[in-house]
Amino acid sequence: MDYYDLNDEDKELKSVGLELMFLTPEKYAAEDGITAVELAKLVELPVETVKKKLNILKDKDIVTVRGINPKYWKFNEYNFQRLDEDDDVFRLLCSFDDVDFDRYFSY
Repeated sequence: MDYYDLNDEDKELKSVGLELMFLTPEKYAAEDGITAVELAKLVELPVETVKKKLNILKDKDIVTVRGINPKYWKFNEYNFQRLDEDDDVFRLLCSFDDVDFDRYFSY
């Protein structure tokens, strides 16, 4: 079922996943979440790349999607915490060694 390989750390997937994980509702333009286009601007990646990464996260059931055109994406904290600790995506998103938290928080 896994059609992607995370042996090489997928920096794009990590970027998209962490951005969604730390995105607060105040930063959404719409109440239902964020669009792939808005997210692509935040992570500075092409929209098509972001859509592929969102689908990987959706397959893991750690993001939810609402709507059709546009689709609104939200991180699902509950399902993320229920992932197996050995899951590649879980380990990728919990690897904070190279993460600049100033990007997500203002102190």
